[in-house]
Amino acid sequence: MNQEVFFKDSAASLVIKREDLLHPFISGNKYRKLKYNIKRAKETDARLLLTFGGAFSNHIAAVAYAGREHGFNTIGVVRGDELSLKQSLNPTLKFAYDCGMELKFISRKDYRRKRDKHYIEILKSEYGDFFLIPEGGTNTFAVKGCEEILESTDLHFDYICCAVGTGGTISGVINASRPHQKILGFPALKGDFLREDIRKFANQDNWELITNYHFGGYAKIKPELITFINRFKATYNIPLDPIYTGKMMYGILDLIDHGFFPQDSKILAIHTGGLQGIDGMNIKLRKKGLPTIE
Repeated sequence: MNQEVFFKDSAASLVIKREDLLHPFISGNKYRKLKYNIKRAKETDARLLLTFGGAFSNHIAAVAYAGREHGFNTIGVVRGDELSLKQSLNPTLKFAYDCGMELKFISRKDYRRKRDKHYIEILKSEYGDFFLIPEGGTNTFAVKGCEEILESTDLHFDYICCAVGTGGTISGVINASRPHQKILGFPALKGDFLREDIRKFANQDNWELITNYHFGGYAKIKPELITFINRFKATYNIPLDPIYTGKMMYGILDLIDHGFFPQDSKILAIHTGGLQGIDGMNIKLRKKGLPTIE
């Protein structure tokens, strides 16, 4: 996809791979993750897709639209049973519902059972057979799709940077990279559990997680990040989301400023999309009396 050079100095050059431009509604890494999941669902003659996600999930929105586009019925199992009375107020869930997705709201306790085979059987007894796409879309089909993010024109980059949620995107990037390239992941979540999740899919060791830029954890945001995202868009005309790409880009530029990268390093940053979540985040920011994302 399109790449845009927007930063150069004597220490490093930085290029963005605009995966967010792949599709207007199935954005960035979600497009990649769903490609082979959808293909497999068609091969097995599935008619129903079921997946899991939070209230502002990029994945929920993407599966809903992809299901409509490819002729599947869809069910989104959403974390938080209290949301059933609020779905019309949430831009993400309203979009999914308008795409035809049936939303099932469950307690956080039940949501933790999303990988439990017994709980999956309970869902099948309720809805019939379905093609299961896990939370965030990460499985072997998703990793295969994400292996297609890197192209032959990307071989000259020394560092490839990627935001990390469930680990599927970075695993695909690692598998497609060359030994001379270092893959840097910027997790949106706190904790070290992601390393083990990535090792389940990655077949190389040329990667590292940069864990200092999560801004408090998943879906956490601070005024300095909002300021950065708005300034970045005003300067480079590239929108960033507050959950993933905003934190990654903040981290990359901070690392450049602090001399992390060797002289003349060539850096590729992957824009994984997720921009649909901005509207929902702005609702939360307004309630807190904080500036919003432009």
